Amino acid sequence: MLKQKFIEAVIAEDVGRGDLFARINASKEVRAYILAKSDGVFGGKEYIDVLAKMYNLELLWQIEDGASFVIGDKLFYIFGDSKAILSLERSILDMVLHASSIATLTAKFVEKVKPYGVKLLDTRKTRPLLREFEKYAVRCGGGINHRMGLDDCLMLKDTHLKTIDNLSEFMQEVRQKIPFTSKVEIECENLEMVQEAMEAGADIVMCDNMTNDAIREVVMFRNQNYPHILLEASGNVSLETIEAIAQTGVDAISSGSLIHQANWIDLSMKLEA
Repeated sequence: MLKQKFIEAVIAEDVGRGDLFARINASKEVRAYILAKSDGVFGGKEYIDVLAKMYNLELLWQIEDGASFVIGDKLFYIFGDSKAILSLERSILDMVLHASSIATLTAKFVEKVKPYGVKLLDTRKTRPLLREFEKYAVRCGGGINHRMGLDDCLMLKDTHLKTIDNLSEFMQEVRQKIPFTSKVEIECENLEMVQEAMEAGADIVMCDNMTNDAIREVVMFRNQNYPHILLEASGNVSLETIEAIAQTGVDAISSGSLIHQANWIDLSMKLEA
């Protein structure tokens, strides 16, 4: 249902009060296909499947979410009324382009950390009202979603910590008031903060903008004293830096750039009458 509402909003934005071409042209049954004009990793199938049902279109898939493609590949075919397909062309392309572009960049990051058994996470740095879609695209690229919102994990950032006088006492209250299954993550900038967070009972500690040497110290302290606590590294993560961060021994690395630095790949629709 959420996907359908999203698709309806996407199409309403483009079609408005109605496609002017559809007023004057006779419809016919046609076949269209999406052509790859650059290499990439595919995302968007779950949404296009829903769209096709909404508009009585038939699809023939040549690719699955998360699969790689190269220039010249025909990714999927669309069969149906020409007016419907032409009206939906840009909406279809925009969704597939957006998802595949994020998936393509995410897959590059995943390749960097895979040898070290480190999980690649996204963040809440998503475009307004596109979080579910963009985090879905990250999964298509092999990444793992961090929290979806403020309601599924309590994360204490530096701004939150400024309001807390006694972290240990605060954590005791937290455990009484948040769901039993919810985790608590605490953002730390140095080893002293890490020690305080772990002693207070954090489930996850984020090493925020720490040097790799500092992160290694944190990993050593965790391993020796609190091996059950997960470690996440974040801040200044790029394709150039992420492998060195993964080598420090953290469990996960999060990066907003998976989404906000993804450059659009090149796909187009072709029509066969």
